[in-house]
Amino acid sequence: MTTSGRELRSLIEQDGALTLSLEPVDVGDPGDDEIVVRVEAAPINPSDLGLLVGPADVGSAAVDGNADRPALKMTVPQSRLASAKGRIGQSLPAGNEGAGVVIAAGRNVKDLEGKRVGMIGGGMYADYRKIAARDVMVLPEGASSADGAAMFVNPLTALGFVETAHREGHKAIVHTAAASNLGQMLQRICLADGIPLVNIVRSQQQADILRKIGAQYVVDSTAPDFREQLAKAIAETGATIAFDAIGGGTIGSDILRAMEKAAVESSSEFNRYGSETFKQLYIYGVLDFSPTVLDRVAFGFHWSAGGWLLFPFLGTVGPEVAGRMRERVVRELKTTFASHYSRTISLAEALQPDVLRAYEKKATGEKFLIDPTRG
Repeated sequence: MTTSGRELRSLIEQDGALTLSLEPVDVGDPGDDEIVVRVEAAPINPSDLGLLVGPADVGSAAVDGNADRPALKMTVPQSRLASAKGRIGQSLPAGNEGAGVVIAAGRNVKDLEGKRVGMIGGGMYADYRKIAARDVMVLPEGASSADGAAMFVNPLTALGFVETAHREGHKAIVHTAAASNLGQMLQRICLADGIPLVNIVRSQQQADILRKIGAQYVVDSTAPDFREQLAKAIAETGATIAFDAIGGGTIGSDILRAMEKAAVESSSEFNRYGSETFKQLYIYGVLDFSPTVLDRVAFGFHWSAGGWLLFPFLGTVGPEVAGRMRERVVRELKTTFASHYSRTISLAEALQPDVLRAYEKKATGEKFLIDPTRG
């Protein structure tokens, strides 16, 4: 039995026009190991925005289409178009994760019918989603779709940071943009697991958010003595690994510099190549699109910088570790991994220019949730 619905898609054309549109789609019967889910909640994460609007100038957004087929058009500047070359001409479904109720299930997974599940795999900004049963988790009793909508990307990323630190022999962590939903989850994990965490934020308001949940080390990057405070926090915690959501500018360099300063001050011998303490910087976000600037003479030679992404990490650690992490998320869904939303919108509202500009800001404390059942 075919189920008809809508799917939010993003298309970039050769001339740089980007169109967000709601397209009619038919969802066929599930295969033996598949299910069909009526989507009730899907968060807008920074990673989703990368596909939705990519390098487009959001200020150019204008209404297109009609009441039955709403659309939003904006322009990708020619200087940024090369970064989108691989997707030009492709109408791509958006939304990494979501949650809803199983309305149909294949022969081998009939037990999932009627269950409320969280899921990951793209194409979640839609009325219905056909998906492999292995890519969903049944929500615990009493959990709503909103509770389970964001149970994959942020929770598994936060747990992945901790797992990475353990595997690489680090005892404390530095995290930027730390008052985000993900940052708050990471702080709760570190408190529960006894891991010192240095949180870097950009305002007193953000610092207060973290201190309310028990954070001990919070440093404001806008403060005049930021570098001194950062070095002090790193010296006290012994942090030698950092996960940076900002990407651009000098923040990564500032962190490595502070780690080196703490290492040199605790060393009894001078070394012209810098300390022998290994320092690791991972960049996992692009809140700042400017170039990453590293002042390498400030932190010696024993360091490394690279990218960190959730799905390659999960592939590296294997199914046993990934399964253990997923089980913890389910157990602590309403505590450690609780997500809070400032606004819930419909699929159609996601294509309104003022709403787009609001969720594209990625402001701390302003997380949007799409509920397709609202229209």
